[in-house]
Amino acid sequence: MDILIALANDMFFAAIPAIGFAMVFNVPPKYLAYCALGGALGHGLRMLLLTQGGMQVEWATFTAASSVGLVGVYWSQKLNVPPKVFTVAAMIPMVPGVYVYKAMIAIVEINHRGFSLEIWKIFAENFIKGTSIIAALAIGLAMPSLLFYRRKPLI
Repeated sequence: MDILIALANDMFFAAIPAIGFAMVFNVPPKYLAYCALGGALGHGLRMLLLTQGGMQVEWATFTAASSVGLVGVYWSQKLNVPPKVFTVAAMIPMVPGVYVYKAMIAIVEINHRGFSLEIWKIFAENFIKGTSIIAALAIGLAMPSLLFYRRKPLI
């Protein structure tokens, strides 16, 4: 029961930035609910894979981004709009802000206090994790579109 409450909480608070960024990206108001649903689906799936599936955050993000991309392609074919209308804003809640922030703070500390192997390690771990998550988001977002909108057949 606790996992369902945590999942609903996670999905609700992921839908809010998805709607906000969809409004920033000038998504037509009739499609904002799809953006919220995509953001909630992606973040909720990632949370489930992290907590229940034991996946690493990079692979969980890739799986969630691919799922949102697939759903976005389905909605785009059903509603006859480009899939990026739904998917880009839905990916925003999964952007690794904490890891990138910690990497940036480590660089500032190195600049302020001088080089330290411990601070460098903090920077490297957070920077690599942050860029890996961003790459997982980009590849997961692009892969469904590349599969379904190919001009040449796969075989």
